[in-house]
Amino acid sequence: MAKREKNDIELIRTWTLSAAVTMGSSVRAKGLLQEIQARLPASSKKAISLEGVDLVLAMPADEKPAFTAAVSVISRAVHEAPSLPVIPREIQDILGMKTSERHRWLADGRLPSAGTRTVRLAGRARQITFHVFDPKVVEDLLDRGAVDEWRVEDAEAKAEKRAKAAYQRKVARLSKKKKGTKKEDGNTEDPASKLRGWEDFNLDGLLR
Repeated sequence: MAKREKNDIELIRTWTLSAAVTMGSSVRAKGLLQEIQARLPASSKKAISLEGVDLVLAMPADEKPAFTAAVSVISRAVHEAPSLPVIPREIQDILGMKTSERHRWLADGRLPSAGTRTVRLAGRARQITFHVFDPKVVEDLLDRGAVDEWRVEDAEAKAEKRAKAAYQRKVARLSKKKKGTKKEDGNTEDPASKLRGWEDFNLDGLLR
């Protein structure tokens, strides 16, 4: 009985993720949890959980060596957290952008990539490669409201493109209409000239 009560006593350690780390994103916080779990041995992965912005490590008292080792791994990860690359789903949540916007702004250079990462999907042989982003760059984009600026720029560019296309269609219609008018003018002849013998008739002066 005494042994069971001892095992029921847990070793607990908590780390609070700052706003500088999460950038106000629950998706980023969960991503950091998954990063930590990937660094822990299989026996300790389920011992850590995320409660709001708090990482909580809880293990039975008789697992003190494993607990101490896990504390070391987690403390190091939390220390490195501010510099850990931001992955696609995190940057979309932090900046409030759509997947299509991320692809477009990445392609035109407004959203700078910090490189790529390749991972294997859980339970599958297939690997995927995606761009990651510098947390300092992401924080700067968030602070200056870059996404709102880019959306305004895109809307203006789209409107300009539509206006240009409408103008080109109008020019094409006018050009086609003008060519049709010239063709009609070029075919204008005196109807009488098509009559057989008209020139002889005219030379005889019968109409004078």
